[in-house]
Amino acid sequence: MRRILVTLVAALSCALSLGWAIPLAAAPAPSLLDILSDELQRNFTVLKQKADPPPYYMDYTVTDEESQTVAATMGTLESQHKNRLRYLDITLRVGSPQLDNYHAVNGQRGRFTRGDVLPLDDVGDAIRRKVWLDTDRTYKLASRRLIEIKSNQETKVKDADSSADFSSEPPSVYQEPPPAIGAVDNEWVKRVRKWSADLAHSPDVLYSNVNLSVQRISKYMVSTEGTRLLHGRDFVGLSIVARGKATDGMDLVDLEDFQATDLAHLPPEAVIDAAASRVSANLSKLVQATAVEPFVGPAILSGRAAAVFFHEIFGHRIEGHRQKDEGEGQTFTKAVGTPILPSFLSVVFDPTRKTLGGVDLNGYYSYDDEGVKARPVTVVENGVLKTFLMSRSPIQGVDHSNGHGRRQPGLEVVSRQSNLIVESAKQVSEQALREMLLAEIKRQNKPYGLLFDEVTGGYTTTQRRGLQAFTVIPLMVYRVYADGRPDELVRGVDIVGTPLASFSKILATSDRPQVFNGYCGAESGQVPVSAISPSVLVSEIEIQKKQRSQDRPPFLGRPVDLGVSQ
Repeated sequence: MRRILVTLVAALSCALSLGWAIPLAAAPAPSLLDILSDELQRNFTVLKQKADPPPYYMDYTVTDEESQTVAATMGTLESQHKNRLRYLDITLRVGSPQLDNYHAVNGQRGRFTRGDVLPLDDVGDAIRRKVWLDTDRTYKLASRRLIEIKSNQETKVKDADSSADFSSEPPSVYQEPPPAIGAVDNEWVKRVRKWSADLAHSPDVLYSNVNLSVQRISKYMVSTEGTRLLHGRDFVGLSIVARGKATDGMDLVDLEDFQATDLAHLPPEAVIDAAASRVSANLSKLVQATAVEPFVGPAILSGRAAAVFFHEIFGHRIEGHRQKDEGEGQTFTKAVGTPILPSFLSVVFDPTRKTLGGVDLNGYYSYDDEGVKARPVTVVENGVLKTFLMSRSPIQGVDHSNGHGRRQPGLEVVSRQSNLIVESAKQVSEQALREMLLAEIKRQNKPYGLLFDEVTGGYTTTQRRGLQAFTVIPLMVYRVYADGRPDELVRGVDIVGTPLASFSKILATSDRPQVFNGYCGAESGQVPVSAISPSVLVSEIEIQKKQRSQDRPPFLGRPVDLGVSQ
């Protein structure tokens, strides 16, 4: 063995003396995190030395989105796309944590830095050049805005909440890329076509659409505090939509959607077949249903309807940034430690929760968009408000983030909802809850009560210049009669109200929570959220007529009715 070693060494010496090229192992290419980290330190060091005012904090965030979508209508393929995009966001803070360029002016945060598209390849020179130019542009905008903020402070009255603009948080270091997304293969394309064809069979369906989307989101973040993150997750969405029109011109819609983290987590094909048939049948029922009249009375909101109800009327009002924004209604700003919900209700926001009852939750994430580790937050305990959802923008009485700083790429971070979970200590069975509704109808001597079965979403106004009100948009609503008559489907319903009055009307809940998965739009764009709630009995809820079109249904019959081949 020793002799062989000597021979190899001698051969190597000979090769070197003759000038032969000895191939060396190639150095590993720098990762995107390495490239971002190097450029961050270079730019931060230069700006700290030469810029006036210098930055005290910077971070680079890259959101890498891979997506596949297939859409079909009337049994035919409408579109099919495969896309990938990288988006760069730069956070650059000048001034000090107490007062910096992100300070709200006259209640307006404003979008003063914008993100930009980044190369898809991890080529250092191309990425560094892009980051360098965007950093320069961002710094100029930041320093100009700080001057405006300081000038504003000299001429305006002092803010009621004088808390700092940026909190101190420990850096996060974690690397785990999300799993590769499954391919939307030909088998899935066939299924999407089939489901859209099933919808088209009903003569009442004027338009139908089935959309399948698969998305992989990878987030890279480095900061001057030492944060270094690679994390993300996958999203799968399947929506089944049918639209029609009543004889009075009212536009009608019914839909079902399924959300998951993987194609394999979607329900079995037979379950989706049944959903497509149900959507088509529901639309035909809505066409024949009675148009609603304004009404105030007792009602049951199904778990999904109640989940949207809590998201709209409660969730947005406990987002932290709204508590120090003078333009906001600040419904609960001074209410910490006081009852705001019935004593049998608690509300937890838990972005660490991946599933509930076998359903994947949209609002799951491991780190928020400021690099703060996700954590459960109990905001209401036994009816009493405990705290708010916080980003790194402190408010009076709450100095630190609890992992709820969120944004859509290209927008600024604010505090947002995650997985809202309503917990109840006053639970009864679904049947018992219905019996309580019948008793409440009789007690109030109302002609009927209401059952809100399906919803599609809602919206709310939280600012002072508007009404402190909300709207929830139901799809399938029934009149429930206390005299034993069958439930009656009605159409054209919007739930309306004001938050403080609505909370006091909650009487009891069922014992079966349901999940509403969706996307919430607010100041920082569209973010994935979930809301989970049992069915809720309320003593009083108000409905109004939905806006309707003046257009009539089509004059001409469907082509199939005229004998035209498909």
